[in-house]
Amino acid sequence: MSKTPRTDTRSLTNRTRKAERAAQQAAEKNETVIIHGAVPPRDILIQFITDNPDRASKREIAKAFGLKGEARVELKEALRALEDDGLVTKNRKSLSRPGALPPVTLLDITTRDKDGELIGRPAEWPEELGAAPAVAIRQSSADRAKGKAPVGGLGDRVLAKIFPSKDRAGPAYTARIIKVIDKRRGALLGVYREMAGGTGGRLMPIERRGEEMVIEADDVGDARDGDLVEVEVGRVSSRLGLARAKVLSVIGSVASEKAISMIAIHAQGIPHIFPPSVLDEAEAAKPASMAHREDWRHLPLVTIDPHDAKDHDDAVHAEPDPSPDNPGGVIVTVAIADVSYYVRAKSALDSEALKRGNSVYFPDRVVPMLPERISNDLCSLREGVDRPALAVRMVFSHEGRKASHTFHRIMMKSAAKLSYQQAQAAIDGKPDDKAGPLLEPILKPLWAAYAILKTGRDRRQPLELDMPERKIVLKPDGTVDRVFVPERLDAHKLIEEMMIQANVAAAETLEKKRQPLIYRIHDTPTLAKQEVLREFLATIGFSLAKGGNLRSNSFNGILAKALDTPHQIIVNEMVLRSQSQAIYSPENIGHFGLNLMKYAHFTSPIRRYADLIVHRALVGTLGLGEGGITPAEEASLADIAAEISTFERRAMAAERDTINRLIAHHLATRIGDEFDGQVSGVTKSGLFISLPQFGADGFIPVSTLGRDYFVYDEAHQALTGDKTGLGYQLGDSVSVKLVEAVPLAGALRFEILSEGKKMPTGIRSFHKATRRKTPGTRPPRGRR
Repeated sequence: MSKTPRTDTRSLTNRTRKAERAAQQAAEKNETVIIHGAVPPRDILIQFITDNPDRASKREIAKAFGLKGEARVELKEALRALEDDGLVTKNRKSLSRPGALPPVTLLDITTRDKDGELIGRPAEWPEELGAAPAVAIRQSSADRAKGKAPVGGLGDRVLAKIFPSKDRAGPAYTARIIKVIDKRRGALLGVYREMAGGTGGRLMPIERRGEEMVIEADDVGDARDGDLVEVEVGRVSSRLGLARAKVLSVIGSVASEKAISMIAIHAQGIPHIFPPSVLDEAEAAKPASMAHREDWRHLPLVTIDPHDAKDHDDAVHAEPDPSPDNPGGVIVTVAIADVSYYVRAKSALDSEALKRGNSVYFPDRVVPMLPERISNDLCSLREGVDRPALAVRMVFSHEGRKASHTFHRIMMKSAAKLSYQQAQAAIDGKPDDKAGPLLEPILKPLWAAYAILKTGRDRRQPLELDMPERKIVLKPDGTVDRVFVPERLDAHKLIEEMMIQANVAAAETLEKKRQPLIYRIHDTPTLAKQEVLREFLATIGFSLAKGGNLRSNSFNGILAKALDTPHQIIVNEMVLRSQSQAIYSPENIGHFGLNLMKYAHFTSPIRRYADLIVHRALVGTLGLGEGGITPAEEASLADIAAEISTFERRAMAAERDTINRLIAHHLATRIGDEFDGQVSGVTKSGLFISLPQFGADGFIPVSTLGRDYFVYDEAHQALTGDKTGLGYQLGDSVSVKLVEAVPLAGALRFEILSEGKKMPTGIRSFHKATRRKTPGTRPPRGRR
């Protein structure tokens, strides 16, 4: 009886030793081998994950190494250890190396190598990871000749499939183009700087990796010193060794907001001009008929939006449920503009909408996903005008539990267009002439329904981050007037919760019908990110439970504890940083932040392509008439989800860059002023400082912190003086002076005014131990 366990153990040990010997031999030969039957050493696992991003799930790894039974348990522990040590990260079910490019990435083709092959770099890359990796674009000449593969060129932005490179002497990755997103015509943006004597000028780049160019006097056109211009790049000037450029158009003064948003649009490659075929198709569209529609024009649906909204894609209504089986219950109706009726698959409108993925919002403009004829006219739920819509009727119990829901394709007529402030003021007892008559029949039932939905939300306990969104108000000349945080009203929360419930209903209906769709998913925080957050919280006396089964409400206790304390802003920021990125996917893993198992975007098809796909899926699977999803679309959902997830990040980056540049312009006139800030990031190079009142971030180089030698402690997110023991830590409140603003880069540089605090004994002891044990951490001679 005792021989079997010993035999199993001996067999497992032999397999492990065999794997280790083979790994050693492979390492000597600079090779990676797959050993069947035993969990390979850590370096082999890491190499496999690096080389096989498409096969980096636990199941695929076990299959590749032939692991069964107890060996699979060992593999699970080994992978968890790699994740805990920060050597791999987990995204949904797949593992990857930290900083590795995802399997599908948006690339900008920037140059050629010595052999003439195209080289691209990721369009998005965190600065803290250093230089963005180069990617060799592989294009088969045979495939190009036969038209089998998209062809990219210099300046193009492409969506590409990424592969680890086997050529150790070249770029770390190779790529195959899936789709050309933006075919550029060789034009670049830059700032024209005039040379003395009227001899032309120079083009100053707006991107860090850009190059200065010469503009001869004959090629200046109407440009003046300081103008943002679009230029055509010519040959290299033999006299100066710089490329020549010719001004094609003048966008405007670089100090204006128009120019700043155009920088972001250009830098991120956002399509912003509709082709004639798309505009023609939009203009030719006719109002929808009553075919396949229910007539709901009698139902007093209302739109509640920002006061300056130009399009209205959602309307709401609520009433008590008359059913005796649901005492105290309510019926909530959400109607959404029927974009799928007008934008059909494979049409010019559809192709352009997918190319954009979503609308992009700047302080001075909107780059819409659809032309105004569709978004602001035919699909806008205007007050008192017949409009087609897709509606969901949801029944809730008095406890906020959904009892049932049904979808309907309707014709509606909005009873009123209200702003959030109008609706809230009416509920608060200060109705205006428009909202007053709607108070009893429409608004009070809506607020009563919201109270019931809020009961359900409180029970669900989604992640309750408090991250105030700052709004920029511009002057007539396009410069910043002021920055403020709009008040968060119950009217906002009411609409938000009703939209969430409509999104849940859409996902549930399609899943029940076994209809393929695109979910909105949000994975749990990785163990590595949890550990970073846990270590930070420990420095301010907070704790986060260990374990891989955290739920969204696990963070709410921490956020509540930080409320109304000096740590409130930074704790919310750090909890946000610990979260995974929400994305679109045809595979459902639930939404961690909302604490929902089924969730899809349904409520904004005017501005998000994902919602349009969900509308088409509902129309098709429920037999609601024309405009349903096609088999070709169903087969392409994975690619579509990857594209629109990338485009969403592109839009966020453009919006963020514009805000940063605007704030830098705004503060450029305040050099030398002092501000109250907070340490929002710590690196060995220095401190990142946020100014909460502006929503701005800047940097303090470590070399300017003082005469002491500062030691970086990653675990405690601190920089501590070697002699004094004084230092700065993530979350510290500090006083700073603005010493430099670079508007084009959206960059600010500060000087520290606050003296560092005495660091806790544990941190100082950690520094001493680190200096004794780690080579290269002793202070340089003369600075000890």
